[in-house]
Amino acid sequence: MSQRLGWGILGTGNIARQFAAGIRASRTGSLVAVGSRTTSSAAEFARTFAVPHALGSYADVLRVPGVDAIYNALPNSMHHPWTIAALKAGKHVLCEKPLAASTDEAREMFEVAKSTGRVLVEAFMYRSHPQTLAALESLRAGTIGLLKLIRTSFCFRTSRIDGNIRFSRDLAGGALMDIGCYCINFSRLFARQEPSGISVAGHLHESGIDELAVGTMTFPNGISASFTCGMTLQADNSAYLCGSEGFIAIPVPWKPPSRGAGFFIARSAPPRMDAAGKPQPAPPPPERVVVDCEGDLYGNEADDFAASVAGECPPRITREDSIANMQVLDAMRRNLGILP
Repeated sequence: MSQRLGWGILGTGNIARQFAAGIRASRTGSLVAVGSRTTSSAAEFARTFAVPHALGSYADVLRVPGVDAIYNALPNSMHHPWTIAALKAGKHVLCEKPLAASTDEAREMFEVAKSTGRVLVEAFMYRSHPQTLAALESLRAGTIGLLKLIRTSFCFRTSRIDGNIRFSRDLAGGALMDIGCYCINFSRLFARQEPSGISVAGHLHESGIDELAVGTMTFPNGISASFTCGMTLQADNSAYLCGSEGFIAIPVPWKPPSRGAGFFIARSAPPRMDAAGKPQPAPPPPERVVVDCEGDLYGNEADDFAASVAGECPPRITREDSIANMQVLDAMRRNLGILP
């Protein structure tokens, strides 16, 4: 049985609310405290999720007895200082993605985790869903032959620009940092290597962040990956693993549901374009693989974290994984002119 953890949450935004709901469905965690910039915001959050301690500062959360672990749900630019503060206060930290605003910050965070003997993990919750693990196993079993290409997209359209932290350069916003980091992480996970080449194109918002980015990565083993991410457009937000003998299509890769998640395995050739309108043999139907999740996605993430704290298994996202992801993000943002 994994170690039971009392959780303190920094921030009261949407992702903090999803995590708090998940903790209540976890096997190993309980909510102890929440901190916000204002006491009223913390109090409202505490009432909603039955959190015993509602505090009007982040520092106060670190002093509450019974808080073993911190979930850092603050804006990207605040991940570094408050994760370090939590680690130095003796807390384990699950920090929202992207882990930091730069690779240098990420390295320092892990150095502090090492020196304090605490566990630090980046929160990519999709990695804790059995759908991701099943897709990895299917690929390794050779169901689509040799993997050649990875295609992903993660986009949404928002009209709320003013006051939106995603559109703030000072808060390390932007499409790459907010959602493109998922596509990069996914591609690296399935390629099982670090990219040897990257390229990126995009469109910068007047605020100075990338509102749209299109990226490619090439890997030493011959796999190529492409992705699109954006905050002002719509897309199918799916993932494809394309191999020599077929492809795997994952309709909901980033936040799979607890029930009815899964993917499709197709092993047929695409329809011939020069035979459009003419009778063609019907391709065999794709094989549907259903992967249900016991419990809540964020609860599973918390349970995985507790297991790594207890030393039962390595973290889902290791130090090396997080730093490598930040290196790609840094390089792409630098190529777009966001970073110097």
